[in-house]
Amino acid sequence: MLERLNEAMGHIEDHLDGRIDPEELARIAWTSPYHLRRMFSALAGLPLSEYVRRRRLTVAAAEVMAGERTLLEIALRYGYGSGEAFARAFRALHGVGPAEARRSGAVLESQPRMSFRLIIEGSSSMRYRIVEKDAFTVVGRKARVPLVHEGVNPAIAAFIRGLGAGTVSRIEALSDTEPHGVVGVTDDLADSRAEGTELDYYHAAVTSRAPEDLDGRDGTDGADGLDTLRVPSGTWAVFDGDGPFPAALQNLWRDVYTQWFPSNPYASRPGPELLRTRLSADGATADAEIWIPVGRTAS
Repeated sequence: MLERLNEAMGHIEDHLDGRIDPEELARIAWTSPYHLRRMFSALAGLPLSEYVRRRRLTVAAAEVMAGERTLLEIALRYGYGSGEAFARAFRALHGVGPAEARRSGAVLESQPRMSFRLIIEGSSSMRYRIVEKDAFTVVGRKARVPLVHEGVNPAIAAFIRGLGAGTVSRIEALSDTEPHGVVGVTDDLADSRAEGTELDYYHAAVTSRAPEDLDGRDGTDGADGLDTLRVPSGTWAVFDGDGPFPAALQNLWRDVYTQWFPSNPYASRPGPELLRTRLSADGATADAEIWIPVGRTAS
């Protein structure tokens, strides 16, 4: 996987002054554009599109300083429709405009070319299972919140505090299939997984019943006033871990993308991700279970 990902990085370098097609990058990496963007973000710490932008502006800066082309020629060469658009992007990365940089020899930023290599640690293993799951419904309360990579997400914490014990108990009563109990569900998340991008968060239960069967007329608990999300049948990779909260949980999520996916014949596929968390009495530690929708990759 890493070898093919490095081939994709080489393709980017060869086409910095032309069109870079995400479909072609995914073909080179033998995966889907969806999984490639997720993998790159986890491994590199920034979105793939941002890396390409920074590499283009790094190479363009060298041409600006060389002075062999006009600024407009450089702008057009690297995909900017006008000198003004190029100047804005240049200033956003380097802190100065291209004309000023050429005149003053300013200190500029640089995005090095990336390559990926495997570091063998061998100090720990990951516990996981593969589950074929029938269609199910997520039912609970939903909020649109920003993505936070480290520490407690204050928007999610405030949202949960505002639900009230009665609502949470009502949601929990709707659970009738794995993962059991109240779970956190993230959906409609940007492929880049960039800090601050928004996602749908559900504080919810998972039920085998369809949304139209949740009206309570069958004598079971109903879902009046709650949000629902129907999830089709498919394959899920389920990971479990424990440790300090929330650091251990966030590290587990990171390790899934940086260690497990490169070493296994699966790729992430579009769909919600499910998190079942059980906190200790003092809230300092937790055990967790992460459900990620996956599909087998070509051999």
